[in-house]
Amino acid sequence: MNQHLLMIEDDARLAAMVAQYLQQSGYTVSCAGDGHSGLESLANPAKGTSTDLVILDLMLPDMDGLEVCRRIRALPSGLAQTPVLMLTAKGDAMDRIIGLEIGADDYLPKPFEPRELLARIRAVLRRRGESPTTENLTLRFGSLEIDRDARSVSVAGVSCDLTSYQFDLLVTLAERAGRVLTRDQIMETVRGRELDAFDRSIDVHMGRIRAAIEADAKAPKRILTVRGVGYVFARQQD
Repeated sequence: MNQHLLMIEDDARLAAMVAQYLQQSGYTVSCAGDGHSGLESLANPAKGTSTDLVILDLMLPDMDGLEVCRRIRALPSGLAQTPVLMLTAKGDAMDRIIGLEIGADDYLPKPFEPRELLARIRAVLRRRGESPTTENLTLRFGSLEIDRDARSVSVAGVSCDLTSYQFDLLVTLAERAGRVLTRDQIMETVRGRELDAFDRSIDVHMGRIRAAIEADAKAPKRILTVRGVGYVFARQQD
């Protein structure tokens, strides 16, 4: 069955063009022209269908994309984990940062090349569908457990709320515990591309991960910053 994408975009002409392009690439695409109808389509899909990824425009007529993203992440488990790729105004760094903070998995500035959108979609879905080949599917560090098969994280038995992309970032670091990784190395491993010179979205994601797994995100003991270099996942914890 083709993977199903939901595009929430009020520009009907753009939505139709993108939908046609993505359908030619093998996806099934549904379009919604505002936030409320998009949320309704996601929460109550047609029989036998489910949404594998949401393409979400930041500027919508009834509510902004940030609010839509917040509401997606507040849906029941399963739906709340649906990957979100946000479309933002070119150069509007603050909106991108806020979008990542509230749970977007990736972003793409407008105007964009359809080929780049397709590449981003494939990367997000590939990360979601990858299965670990290592024998031990669960990484344990004291009270922290990372289940790579279930794609879940818990601390002392309490589930942690992470996006698909944040989960992959955490796994990338945890699998290399004790090794310092630069931002470029982390981004290239997870996203498959080098970090843009002024792109600090990874720092936003790390802040979200720390808030989820650290006892005190302002004094982290699991994910440590190596000033001027990048990050390291501490071997000794708890």
